[in-house]
Amino acid sequence: MAEINKRNTHEQNKKNDFVLQAGILAASGMIVKVISLIYRSPLRSILGLEGNGYYSVAMQVYTIILLISSYSIPSAISKVIAQKLAFKEYRNAQRVFQCALIYVLVVGGIASIVTFVAAPYFVRENSVVALRVLAPTIFFSGFLGVLRGYFQAHGSMLHTSLSQILEQIFNAVVSILAAYLLMEMVSGSSDTTRAIYGSAGSALGTGAGVVSALLFMFGMYMLNRKMINRRSEHDRTGKLDSYGDIFKIILTVVTPFILSTFIYNCSTVVNMYIYDYILVEYKDVNSITTAIDYGIFSTQAVSMVNIPIAIASAMSSATIPGVAASYVRGEYETTKALVAKAIRMTMLVSIPASVGLLLLAKPIMHFIFPQQDSLDQASALLAALAVTVILYGLSTLTNAVLQGIGRVNTPVIHSVIALVVQVAGLVALLLYTNFNLYALVCANVIYSLAMCILNQISVRKHLGYKQEVVKTFVKPLIASLVMGAVAFGVYHGLYMLVPISRVALLVAIGLGAAVYFVVILLIGGVNEQELRAFPKGAMMVHIAKKLHLLH
Repeated sequence: MAEINKRNTHEQNKKNDFVLQAGILAASGMIVKVISLIYRSPLRSILGLEGNGYYSVAMQVYTIILLISSYSIPSAISKVIAQKLAFKEYRNAQRVFQCALIYVLVVGGIASIVTFVAAPYFVRENSVVALRVLAPTIFFSGFLGVLRGYFQAHGSMLHTSLSQILEQIFNAVVSILAAYLLMEMVSGSSDTTRAIYGSAGSALGTGAGVVSALLFMFGMYMLNRKMINRRSEHDRTGKLDSYGDIFKIILTVVTPFILSTFIYNCSTVVNMYIYDYILVEYKDVNSITTAIDYGIFSTQAVSMVNIPIAIASAMSSATIPGVAASYVRGEYETTKALVAKAIRMTMLVSIPASVGLLLLAKPIMHFIFPQQDSLDQASALLAALAVTVILYGLSTLTNAVLQGIGRVNTPVIHSVIALVVQVAGLVALLLYTNFNLYALVCANVIYSLAMCILNQISVRKHLGYKQEVVKTFVKPLIASLVMGAVAFGVYHGLYMLVPISRVALLVAIGLGAAVYFVVILLIGGVNEQELRAFPKGAMMVHIAKKLHLLH
């Protein structure tokens, strides 16, 4: 009996630690997204609609190349290293880290050179300069990804979290300053020339952010180097993989991760090309107009939606090492418990966020992007995209689960199927309707919904995991609808009395959050342990007990 209790306590501690680490990463993800939104508003004012459009196009292509070369490295490397650490193979874990650095040196170097040289073939002429400025960033991103994956495998999300915040701060400061200074350098030139230089300055900020984060992560590694070497010296497993075998492992794991992440995320770039091509070639829309409109969709509406989706991305990064380690040890019940907790916590944030964005789209957009020339359009797009917060949150997380249990090819297959379906839908909508930007919204919904359905089927099949519905989805939805009604009523009522949108919005959000907190506890949507896992969880538990919402 004592042994059983000890084992149960150990498993509970692992789950609690996983949730804590996920909470740290999720909190930093939210901070990063908030910083991103804060600086994008003044940056958008500096660049103007045209410069913002050129920058958005360059960033989309940069992102897709980054996906191929290094974006998946943290998740893939953390999975491989976590499996080695699960069996205390410390020397092999260190060899995986060393081989991963060589891998990104080669792949990242090639990707950077190809991006710089072939930029005119990837984007239209006015976005070439920005894309070339972004090219070196691809090289540095690979090393940053390996270091983040290394620390994540060791169960430490703090290093990654701090580096992400640092990266975004440098990105924000340098983007604004460089965009302004470069546009001032060509102040006597045409608006288009100034827009091109401004977009290049903004791209320079992205590189500055990555380099600053890389230096921080390298410093953290050097501080821990003695401990790392000491642990490797005390490795008693007697097992040492050859570098050739480790490269094979990395390739067999990283390649499916890359394919899955590439296809899963490349849908936005595919959509951009299809949107631009059909409107310019078949509907005679000016290419500058398509760039401007896509910039509104991408840097304003999608940026807002990505804030709550960051929770799912953080949860995914934290899920992979724990799921991979418990699954490889044959602890399937622990694995399923980790999956259930990750999905439940993601939905506790994603569902109310989706409802909030839907009902308060315009005041939220006005708060961050007050520019009147795009406010109505961006707000309508945000409201239409709100449901994708839930869909992308769930599909991102289930992607990570499948990768963690070794089904690394399954998300690839699902991504291909979903991509084909959404491309067919997008092309039809653009050719035969006047939806235009809303066709992009429909494509996002189709893609994320297809991924949710396919991933859920596979998780159930390969893990034997049956999704609980009432506590995970129904109760958060009920609490969110009550929250939404209160926030909507408070905003419009207060705005009639005090016609200051930002004041009314902040009050509405504050009261809405309080209502959600009370209702979700009253209907049993979250327990004390789950509540403690959130940032400031101990404080929320204390408040809940004071209000007799928890016993």
